[in-house]
Amino acid sequence: MTRTRGRVAALLGAVAVVVGTTLATPAPALASGDPVGPARPGGGITGQAPCPNAPEFICGTLTVPLDHSGTTPGTLDLAVAVTGNTTAPKGDLLFLTGGPGQPGVLLIRRIAEQMAPVLKDYRLVMYDQRGTGAHALQCPGLQQDMGSSDLAVPRRKSVTDCAATLGPNARFYSTADTVADIDRLRRALGDQRLTLDGVSYGTLVAQRYALAHPANVARLVLDSVVPQEGYDPMDLAALPATARVLRAACRATGCTTDPATDLAATVRQYGNGAQILDALTSYEFTDPDYGGVPEILHEAAAGRPDRLKAFIDDVHQGDAAPVEWLSQGLHAATLCADSRFPWGTSDTPVAGRAAALERTRQRLTARQTWPYDAATATGLGSLLACLDWPREQVPPTPPAHRKLPDVPVLLLGGDRDLSTPNELLYQQAESAHHPKIVIVPGAAHSVQNRAANPAGRQAVYDFLLT
Repeated sequence: MTRTRGRVAALLGAVAVVVGTTLATPAPALASGDPVGPARPGGGITGQAPCPNAPEFICGTLTVPLDHSGTTPGTLDLAVAVTGNTTAPKGDLLFLTGGPGQPGVLLIRRIAEQMAPVLKDYRLVMYDQRGTGAHALQCPGLQQDMGSSDLAVPRRKSVTDCAATLGPNARFYSTADTVADIDRLRRALGDQRLTLDGVSYGTLVAQRYALAHPANVARLVLDSVVPQEGYDPMDLAALPATARVLRAACRATGCTTDPATDLAATVRQYGNGAQILDALTSYEFTDPDYGGVPEILHEAAAGRPDRLKAFIDDVHQGDAAPVEWLSQGLHAATLCADSRFPWGTSDTPVAGRAAALERTRQRLTARQTWPYDAATATGLGSLLACLDWPREQVPPTPPAHRKLPDVPVLLLGGDRDLSTPNELLYQQAESAHHPKIVIVPGAAHSVQNRAANPAGRQAVYDFLLT
């Protein structure tokens, strides 16, 4: 099997383009004239200058309140970058990265090259969501344990150390806070409406923004869709989807085994379902055909797990990522604030959470989890990080299954995606008035950025320009 750099390959590939040789194009202005947006305290984008590692774009700083309610004092500086088309007839296109925890500004050149066919009509805007990029939340132990993975299991001490480092302000890093930041950004840019293109966690942010500010959205691109109610900490969509995805990849590569049956047998023998799911959701970035995986699972099911153990270890090592590229401190703070767990929310006393999680494990059925088991669903890293997260006040949970604004919505997915399987995309399409759905064969997570098949990118161009 080819050695993999895991999920971080997607980040590394994008970052390498940004920090490579710079171009000689003159830097544009954020807007025609002086500071962007109306001259109000904290309302504009300050410090406008060519981006340090990509001088053909302009960078600046948006200052936002730490606490949008005004109860807790303090501000945060968010980096912003734009391309140069200040007279774009279709306005600003805000591209939202994933994670939560991935920066935006560092990726401006890569995304601008990707979106080049629409940039005569749109100005591209990217920014570092609070707690990411140069101002990323620093939790070294958690960063070491999880790297770029959502599902790797962290040490309990890493979780408690991170929560202690962030302190009570951790509650100000929820998706609701990011949504409020985006509306500040919209006003600073001088826009009445934004077009939002979100990838992975960025799709959740885009939907939550559209629901909170329906009059301020022109259209939505949702790539690798997270439902508007947020992540399922037990990943109950990805567990059964693994059988479909591995079988499709097997047919495409001509393998002669049934990887789903072999996976089920392996999990029964070794109880390693969480580790396998973590490895597969990272490996999809390297090889959407999951080459070699069916053979490894077949050997493990037959009692020879050595190659499977090596594969899991290799992928986990490749998931290493610095905090500037994906902040696991921000990842934990956001998911623990946002999500509903088997024990409730992060406002639930810590002492009763483990018992509630065990009761949930006992109630899960084989139909919900096959080809994995119930212990897989209750043993995933993002869930276990929040199991030990200190009790904190969390933002109100928005009502589920609300209709998005009646604007054009494109939902884009890959048929090999395990991080956000297409079952979630079809579920979310029901909340759009006239959804356009594009499933790209042979593509995994993050279709616009990673798919070899250009059909998804072309669908985005057609959608944005029509």
